[in-house]
Order: sequence, then structure tokens, then C-alpha cells
Amino acid sequence: MRILAPLGFGRAYVAEAVARMCRQFPTIQPSLMLSDAPIGTLDTDDWDVLIHVGPLTDSSLALRSLAPNRRILCAAPDYLAKYGWPEHPRDLHLHVCGVLREDRADASLWGFVRRGGSETNTVRIRPAFTSNDGEVVRHWAVAGLCLIQRSEWAVADDLNAGRLVEIMPEWSLPNADVVALLGPRAGRAARMERFVNMLKAMLEPVPWRT
Repeated sequence: MRILAPLGFGRAYVAEAVARMCRQFPTIQPSLMLSDAPIGTLDTDDWDVLIHVGPLTDSSLALRSLAPNRRILCAAPDYLAKYGWPEHPRDLHLHVCGVLREDRADASLWGFVRRGGSETNTVRIRPAFTSNDGEVVRHWAVAGLCLIQRSEWAVADDLNAGRLVEIMPEWSLPNADVVALLGPRAGRAARMERFVNMLKAMLEPVPWRT
């Protein structure tokens, strides 16, 4: 069973789903490969299930929705005390920004939609801190070094504990829902369906919203 997943989400959730699957079906031999750009392997046939967080441009593969997930703009209270609160996306060029570089996406182009859809705004920020590991970027934000946009699943605990604070909640970033893609050779193989169902069950209710 060959599974690809993003680094952080793979460690936090997918690895445990693999463990549960193997306890239930001891003959399975799993291979879990974590990457900052798992979606870049879509053109290959050496995987069975690919877990993806974020929008997709390729809809030709079988897809299963696993969990909703927002992107959140946030910073530590210490950062906001030092640099102030941005009130509009255009203010972000005045701020120290940290970015996660993954999936070969343009990490410095941030698009926002005002609540209700009345206005859109896309800004080019100047990253002061960059990493291909979301946990590193989160750590920098908690330390008060920069503001970041990160997946809800990755920062929910910090927001609930007050280590991070959501910024400009009236402006939404694109959602980054969690989905599973079935590989070109997997089809509807029973073991792949069982694994995806197990992971989906782990994410109900959505753990970062409970």
C-alpha cells in the first residue's frame, strides 16, 4: 500500500491512520512517503493514495473529500504588539511575513475575499522567513518573528491557547480542504477504500474544530 502525504499533515494524522489499518489488516505492508510537494507526483503511477491539502487543478482522478480546512492569517500577540495589526490586505507589505513553500506554488502571492464576497484583493508579500516545513513556519510565528497564513488544522491549538491570534477575520483566504486521490492503478481497490474510510472516520468530527 503506497501512500503519499504532505509533511505536517502526514505526521499528524495519516501516520496514525496507517497504523490503525495495519493493526486491523496485519498482512498489509505500507509505504508512507511524506513530501512538501506530494501533488507533484500526480503524473507518476507509483502510488495508490495521495492525501492533499488545498485546491486541485486536476480532476481526472477519483477524489474523496476528507475534511474541511480553512487557511488563516495569524500572528503572535508579541508580534502584533510590536508591529501593529494590519487592517487591509494592502497593509501586509509593511509586515514581516513567513511563508511555507510547498507544491511549487507561488507562496508570496496571497489572495483574499472580503466576507460576503463584496471585494477581492490579491497582494504580493515580501517573505522574510521561508521554509518547506509548516511546523518551522508555525514555530517562527509563535515566537513572534512574523505573521503567517497557515492551515486551520496546523494552528487551531495555538489559536485556542492564545499563542496565535487570527488577523483580519473579515477577509478570507482560499480554503484548503483535505482530500484523498486514488492512484491510476488503484481504481476502487478494496484496501484503498478501507484506508480512505478509516482516515475519514478519524477526521470526524473535524479534530481542529472540536
